[in-house]
Amino acid sequence: MTTLEITRGALSHEDICAFLYREARLLDDREFDEWLECYSLDVEYWMPAWTDDDELTTDPHSQISLIYYADRYGLEDRVFRLKTERSSASMPEARTAHFISNVEVLEIGDGTIDLRYNWHTFSHRYQHTAQFFGTTYLTLDVSGENPKILKKKIILKDDYIHQVIDIYHI
Repeated sequence: MTTLEITRGALSHEDICAFLYREARLLDDREFDEWLECYSLDVEYWMPAWTDDDELTTDPHSQISLIYYADRYGLEDRVFRLKTERSSASMPEARTAHFISNVEVLEIGDGTIDLRYNWHTFSHRYQHTAQFFGTTYLTLDVSGENPKILKKKIILKDDYIHQVIDIYHI
């Protein structure tokens, strides 16, 4: 499938990938304000935790999550703390490189596209390079002028982490 028919017209697989690559690049370049523009105001941004039974948590409101923001205001607050050095866990800032692969369209809705992709991130801080990898499920709103992320569920596959994990690690 190379071209997807969307309510407003056609959006190619290449366009979808370009959007995802840009979002990752904005994190790598610490362009947090532009990164936030990739998200809808009512986005749900969630990284569930793994249980002791090797199952993912299913409810961010009643179970532990590694990261959970119910809307973009939570992401904006996180970015504010990063930009104003009010996040001691993120100082000094890590240098990151994000890699995205296996971008797959799961479903096309009325002005939305559900995607799945794999990712791998390298993060360098304190003379140590860490790496994280996983799968992301994402709902993209393509009904407006620019695509916006409506829902992002990040599955961290290497869940035994030795540090605080933040938005720029994933």
